[in-house]
Amino acid sequence: MTDYNTQAHIWKPYASAKNPPAAFNVVSSSGMTIVLDDGTEALDGISSWWCASHGHAQPTVVEAIRQQALQMPHVMFAGLSHEPAEELTAELLRVLPPGLDKIFYADSGSVAVECALKMAIQYQQAVGRPDRRKIAALKGGYHGDTIGAMSVSDPDGMHAMFQGLLPRQYFAPQPQCRFGQPWVESDFDAIAALLHERDSELAAVIIEPIFQGANAMYFYHPEYLRRLREECNSRGILLIFDEIATGFGRTGELWAQNYAGVTPDIMCIGKALTAGTITLAAAVASSAVADAIPAFMHGPTFMANPLACRAAAAAVRLLDSYDWQGNVKRIESELKAGLEPFRTLPNVRDVRVLGAVGVLEVEKLPCPDFVRKTVRETGVWLRPYGKFVYTMPPFIASTDDIQRIVAAMGVLADVR
Repeated sequence: MTDYNTQAHIWKPYASAKNPPAAFNVVSSSGMTIVLDDGTEALDGISSWWCASHGHAQPTVVEAIRQQALQMPHVMFAGLSHEPAEELTAELLRVLPPGLDKIFYADSGSVAVECALKMAIQYQQAVGRPDRRKIAALKGGYHGDTIGAMSVSDPDGMHAMFQGLLPRQYFAPQPQCRFGQPWVESDFDAIAALLHERDSELAAVIIEPIFQGANAMYFYHPEYLRRLREECNSRGILLIFDEIATGFGRTGELWAQNYAGVTPDIMCIGKALTAGTITLAAAVASSAVADAIPAFMHGPTFMANPLACRAAAAAVRLLDSYDWQGNVKRIESELKAGLEPFRTLPNVRDVRVLGAVGVLEVEKLPCPDFVRKTVRETGVWLRPYGKFVYTMPPFIASTDDIQRIVAAMGVLADVR
């Protein structure tokens, strides 16, 4: 047998294949902790890309997967159904916003976005408006790495190099009124003008409610969503909320849209849906949208995978098992108190906190070697990128955990 250096053959995300970045080897994970192959334990300060919201290897979720694996790991979902999907559907209907009641299960968040965009266009065709084939979105937005999802993400963001490949969509400026600050009506003028100008072309608007994630790490005013809901209603344009990163409590509310008290026509969910154990997402539509579409033209091979459905059902029930919302409010308070002093650091442009999200926007990122050194010295796993040193800790993080995470963020942000 050839003795391969396997790391040299693994192509990592957002990285060169020829010169792969150094990576920590993880051998186990539990609760707040990931364990490296040299025995180092590190707090997971970013919930493994924001999905392990209840901590790693949550016992009831893991047991649900184990039991299902013994019975039926997978079966196709076209022409067949199964009890795990029915169980998950019942659990989701308990917690989804009223009016969103038709659930299309997908493989990942990006695929859920693709489904939502296709639903919007099929809906407009079905109701006699076939020219409505474009989507409006926001500068600063991020919706995933597949083609449709990239096309509605910030055109000047991480996908800029693919513009010649992507469908041409329409973009409004990023909202300027921040969460917690006074609302200024003129903040809505730009998107109102866009919707008016492109009214006959637009099938839908897609937006991350309240919290723009990977491209901006930015919180904006809930009134923007209320005004957008009214405008879309008046024009027959569907409204899509991407709650993949924000859903299941990350911002302090179960759904970020709850801050505005509005409901979209279609909502995308994922990430924390299975408590960070196995990939699953969904595009959830209103009956008015779903019932108008004769046959939705999408069918993922692993749609409604039984293992993932059992995991997600158990994860949704976890929301009833402990005071996650109280934990998130405490985490928010501790992040605000801990991060605010870093505003005076020369390298820090801004400090932003909402729910279990803490962001230091910086002038200059630390180099990868310094990040690795800091992870080992502090015992905190963080992954700065772009212009952000940030944390999205699991909701089970203790006060001591948050203090350690904050301290590590300060080290990473204090680059001269």
